[in-house]
Amino acid sequence: MKKAYLLLADGWQAEGLSFGAEGTFFGEIVFHTALTGYPEIFTDPSYWEQILVMTLPHIGNYGTAAEEWQHEKPTIRGLVVREISHFFSRAGKAVGLPEYLKMHGVPGIAGIDTRALVRHVRQKGAQNAVLTTEPPSADLWEALKAHPSMAGQELASQVTTPKPYFVGEGGTYRIALLDFGVKKAIIDHLTQRGAYVGVFPAHTPWKELQAFEPEGFLLSNGPGDPAAMPYAIETARAIIHSRKPALGICLGHQLLSLALHVPTYKLLYGHRGSNHPVKDLRTGRLYITSQNHGFAIEKEALLNHPDLLLTHLNLNDHTVEGFMHKHLPVQGVQYHPEACPGPHDSHEIFDEFIAKVRDYQTHPLPS
Repeated sequence: MKKAYLLLADGWQAEGLSFGAEGTFFGEIVFHTALTGYPEIFTDPSYWEQILVMTLPHIGNYGTAAEEWQHEKPTIRGLVVREISHFFSRAGKAVGLPEYLKMHGVPGIAGIDTRALVRHVRQKGAQNAVLTTEPPSADLWEALKAHPSMAGQELASQVTTPKPYFVGEGGTYRIALLDFGVKKAIIDHLTQRGAYVGVFPAHTPWKELQAFEPEGFLLSNGPGDPAAMPYAIETARAIIHSRKPALGICLGHQLLSLALHVPTYKLLYGHRGSNHPVKDLRTGRLYITSQNHGFAIEKEALLNHPDLLLTHLNLNDHTVEGFMHKHLPVQGVQYHPEACPGPHDSHEIFDEFIAKVRDYQTHPLPS
């Protein structure tokens, strides 16, 4: 195996072994703590432009199969592991992870002390990094320093669908879904509950969304800085003013909050894993949730907003995990209720949303 090198913007560096694609790749380094579900993780569009460190020391032992993919191809910028498996189960059904990544031009580096690396990122924060199969040079360090920060980047345009498509023909509820990097599992949860879903590109004008005659809106997850998406914030504001049911997930949750004048901010190293405890403040119930985000909404601004209610709280660091409007059927959740991978505790968020759409069908609020 060829040598590979991992360099972080603050000077941390390590040497390992290359797998997947060869070359030089820049991105923000982040880590994920899930013990299973790497095929779903690596195809989550929210990881666009990010080099992902897996805390589980052994990755790839069951390959990757198409039914698990959340996007048509892997969306991570690069992969960092302690040990990569070149042998995998499910022969004939799956493809080996190194071959899969190489096929799609995604690099990997193995032999890294990921425990030490994750501790470093937890202390110093998520930052730009470069994964390369070329020996480090002064020019490479300069290029790394010049690489733009994730803060201020609009990335949804790079992962959204190029044109509208429709799923769930014959469904009872018409849902317009704004695709900022949607995971397949979100669409599946809607269609399983009887929805006919129109999936629209991120920049779709409000009038085009209206022409679909939706009875509810879903603003999806996705990559990048929500504050760098004024076009999406304006669309979210129009959705709120329509008084129709709306659900925002992860990035969509942040866009709804910005449309309601609640600011967002960048977390030190983000939340990425499948075991984050969240409390529903309405019922006192605790959920174990799947998460993947580097930004959050400001709690104090939310608590001081006259029309919004804090509904969900992260029990690890007390950041905002959900809110709802006091007078309109508008709700946002920071975690991923579709999980995939992760526990199924919070699937009922989709039930709540569909119930609001059902109520709108019989008792629509005047516009």
